[in-house]
Amino acid sequence: MQRPLGSADTRLMVLRGNSGSGKTTTRAVRARYGSGLAIVSQDTVRREILCEAHGPVGATPGLIDVITRRCLDEGFHVVLEGIFSTARWGDLLRQLATDHRGASRFFYFDLSFPEMLRRHAARPEASEFGESSMREWYRPVDLLGGMCETLIRQNSTLEETVRMVMSEAGLEPKPAGEADRPSHTEAW
Repeated sequence: MQRPLGSADTRLMVLRGNSGSGKTTTRAVRARYGSGLAIVSQDTVRREILCEAHGPVGATPGLIDVITRRCLDEGFHVVLEGIFSTARWGDLLRQLATDHRGASRFFYFDLSFPEMLRRHAARPEASEFGESSMREWYRPVDLLGGMCETLIRQNSTLEETVRMVMSEAGLEPKPAGEADRPSHTEAW
């Protein structure tokens, strides 16, 4: 066990699912909550920060672990989103939940392959990879054993999904005006 992280007041929300399932649309959780909620995206770390290609896991898991832990220790709630396949990421995700002092909630986007393809076609990444790559990556109902994961079904609207994630995590939307004010600032 690593040292405890976060506080009883911080929330860790892990949003997992296949490519194209809609995980990044839950950035609406932060839009509803406001500042004080960090989004740690597997794609952002892997593709934009580290420029790691698909394939064997490199530095991405370690950096995601460090970023998530630091955000929770600084008092931020964290939305951790990505494919996060059980085989590659299960141990890391379970350890984060074990070490976290606050509530940790896991959500899995449960979509059929045809629905994922339909959603993928509308994404900016649609030209980067297609059906054959997505079929290779697809893992139906890749749930984390031993963890309670809420399934987000393909007929769940964005509004329903945001409400479910916030409710299960125990987060209340901030009042209008407060959502725009930074809660973690320092003087320069």
